Amino acid sequence: MFDLSFFKLAILAVVALVIFGPERLPALAAQAGRTLRELRRIAEGAKADLQDSLGPEFSDFDLADLNPRYFVRKHLISELTGDGTLPGGISDGDKGAGPAQTASQAPMVRLAPGETPPYDSEAT
Repeated sequence: MFDLSFFKLAILAVVALVIFGPERLPALAAQAGRTLRELRRIAEGAKADLQDSLGPEFSDFDLADLNPRYFVRKHLISELTGDGTLPGGISDGDKGAGPAQTASQAPMVRLAPGETPPYDSEAT
């Protein structure tokens, strides 16, 4: 999260030891632990209150679903079928190669230079 390596944490510990001294440092660490525990309890209470106020329609709603990474994973990647193809017939390994040819799809026809592509007025 903060890109803290072991070396950086050791330097922070030495600086804290020098600033606060060995007699006050354990008390400050205990106070920081209590504060973090209290903040976590408050956040869990707010989350529970939010889910209670949403009602039974949103009982399966998870706040982690609002994270874009989890949203994409849940709604796109989890839709892979058992044989490794996406619902649209695109193979998972052929993502960059274009749509996979299936029996229901027509073969891809290249346009001649200057030719306009077909236009579907109902699709727009």
